[in-house]
Amino acid sequence: MGCAHGKCCLPRGDGGVRREGGGVPGGRGGSTLGRAAVPGAGLTLEYATLTVDGLYPDSPGRETQDAYLVATRFAGDPDLHLFAVFDGHGACGAACSGFARDALPRLLLLAAEDDAAGGGGSLLATDPAGAFRAAMVGVNEEMHAAPAVDDSMSGTTAVAALVAGGALHVANVGDSRAVAGVWRDGRVAAEELSWDQTPFRADERARVKACGARVMSVEQVEGVRDPDAEGWLADEGDPPRVWARDGLYPGTAFTRSLGDLAAEGVGVIADPEVKTVEITPAHLFFVVASDGVFEFLSSQEVVDMPTVVNVLLCGESV
Repeated sequence: MGCAHGKCCLPRGDGGVRREGGGVPGGRGGSTLGRAAVPGAGLTLEYATLTVDGLYPDSPGRETQDAYLVATRFAGDPDLHLFAVFDGHGACGAACSGFARDALPRLLLLAAEDDAAGGGGSLLATDPAGAFRAAMVGVNEEMHAAPAVDDSMSGTTAVAALVAGGALHVANVGDSRAVAGVWRDGRVAAEELSWDQTPFRADERARVKACGARVMSVEQVEGVRDPDAEGWLADEGDPPRVWARDGLYPGTAFTRSLGDLAAEGVGVIADPEVKTVEITPAHLFFVVASDGVFEFLSSQEVVDMPTVVNVLLCGESV
C-alpha cells in the first residue's frame, strides 16, 4: 500500500518553508514529511508519504510492489511539485513500479523541454495533459525495451499529481486514485481527482472488448456464474477482469497499465486520463494512493480519517 498526502495552506508568518533541491526522489518503505513553498500562488504545501506492507496470510514475506515519488521544485521551478504512486503487479511488479518511478519525472521533463526548444513554451505550462500523455506512453515504451525489466506479464499502475502554482494536474493510468479534501457545507467532502480505469466502467469495458478481450470475474471463468452476466457489484465477490479470448491471462482488474505486454494485447493501454482543478481556499489537502487503500476505503472515508485530520491541523506524520 503506497500513499502520498499533500496539504495546501495559506502562507504562515514566516512566509513558508522552501525545500531546496529536488525533494525526495521516491522509495518503497517508511515515511517522509516536508514542506515546499508555492510562491506563485501564495501557498505552502506540506506533504507526507507512507508505505505499508500488504497483509497476505499465505505469503507473509511477500515483496512490496508499490513505489512513490516526491519531486519538489520540479524542473527547478519553485511553483512545480510532483507527487506520484505506482502499484506493481505480476511476478516482476516491483521492478516495473520502480522503473516507472524513475522514468516518469525524466520523461515528463523531457516532454516539457522538447516543446520549449521548439519555441512553443513549456508543455507543462501550455498543455500539461499532453505532457503527461507523452511521458507515460514513453515510460511504457521504455519499459518494454528495458532488458533488466521483464514486463511480459507484469506492469504497474501510475497516478501522478502536479501542483503548478494555483492549479493541480492529475494523470492516472489504472486503479490507483487521487482525491482532494474540500471544505463544503461545514464539513470536509471528497472531490475525485481521478477516475479508476476498471471493467466496472462501461466505456472501458467496451473499449477492451473491442480489442478482443473477454471481461469476466474469476467465478464466471470457473463456471460458477453466468459468463454473459454483467451485474458485478463492487463489494461482492471477485471483480470483473480482463482476459484474452483464448487464454486465462492477463486477469487484470484494471483496464490501463504501464508495461504488461500480455495485457496490452487485449486493450490494457498506457494512455492516462488527465484532470485539472483550480486550487481554491476550500481545497485543504489531497491524497494520492494505490488500491491498497481504495479497495477497502471509499474516497470519503479516506478524507474523513483521523490521521488525515491530524496532518491537516497539526502537520504530524501519518
